[in-house]
Amino acid sequence: MAILITGGAGFIGSHLTQILLKQSDAKLVTIDNFNDYYDPALKRENVKPVANEPRVTLIEGDFCDSAAMKRLFDEHDIDQVVHLGAMAGVRISVQKPEMYQQANVAGTLSLLEAARHHPVKRFLLASSSTVYGKGAGVPFREDAPLGIPASPYGATKRAAELLCLTYHQLHGVPAACLRPFSVYGPRLRPDLALTIFAKAVHEGTPIPLFGDGSIRRDFTHVSDICQGLIVALTAEGVVGQEINLGHSDPIEMRRLIELLEKSFGKKAVIDYQPERPEDLPITYANLEKAEKLLGYGPKVLIEDGIQEYVDWFRSWHG
Repeated sequence: MAILITGGAGFIGSHLTQILLKQSDAKLVTIDNFNDYYDPALKRENVKPVANEPRVTLIEGDFCDSAAMKRLFDEHDIDQVVHLGAMAGVRISVQKPEMYQQANVAGTLSLLEAARHHPVKRFLLASSSTVYGKGAGVPFREDAPLGIPASPYGATKRAAELLCLTYHQLHGVPAACLRPFSVYGPRLRPDLALTIFAKAVHEGTPIPLFGDGSIRRDFTHVSDICQGLIVALTAEGVVGQEINLGHSDPIEMRRLIELLEKSFGKKAVIDYQPERPEDLPITYANLEKAEKLLGYGPKVLIEDGIQEYVDWFRSWHG
């Protein structure tokens, strides 16, 4: 019996693997294709801390390969799944939507088919706050009407959710959809705004800021996200549900820059650029459902989390 973590070499996946090693006795199987969306060397660094752990099996492979996934589920006796693997990033999805459809929709279907043929106790999909789209009521409630996704990324994440709910209804796959909000922390992906901003402040180069900085994001520390996922693996009442995992305290991007300035002890240089149509004006998680079903409550304050991130950034970048 083992837990499968897709995208195991990624930002969230690598943190989740390490936390599960401390908090459970389960065997862990992580799969990642180490694609070049960003430097694969960074992903290999992410998994170094667990590479020699006897309870961890690292597989370099593609979860879009349906036949390979059915073999993997059988050979490793998978009984729980945390599906974190995906093509991520809003901006690139506008430019290369086919890539996102293949990984996020077809890839999820591949895993659901494997779970149908090799029944599991729990199948968790890491979805995204982007499924709420433009027009959704604020704060975002899981059971309120959704808006229209502002990007192909958001659309593919919503499609993946619907596949999970359909497979639960049709085949009894015990699926639940978790919606993380603006996850951050050490080992954050290099393409995300916080990393780009931190690098610019650190090096004294201009920060590309889209719009006037009033866009608000519900930044949530990776450790809080991981705890929510871990509880969802065994909690009652979550199957067939969509559940927010956020901080429920969105901050403006200009406030994020102020926090970086304070942590680095440097002033930022701002390069104002036009707003992007694929960016939601706000993400804001209502956490009532997460509190009820998971006992979830974020622990890491944004001020503490940004300082931790900057300390890590400095140790990594020098």
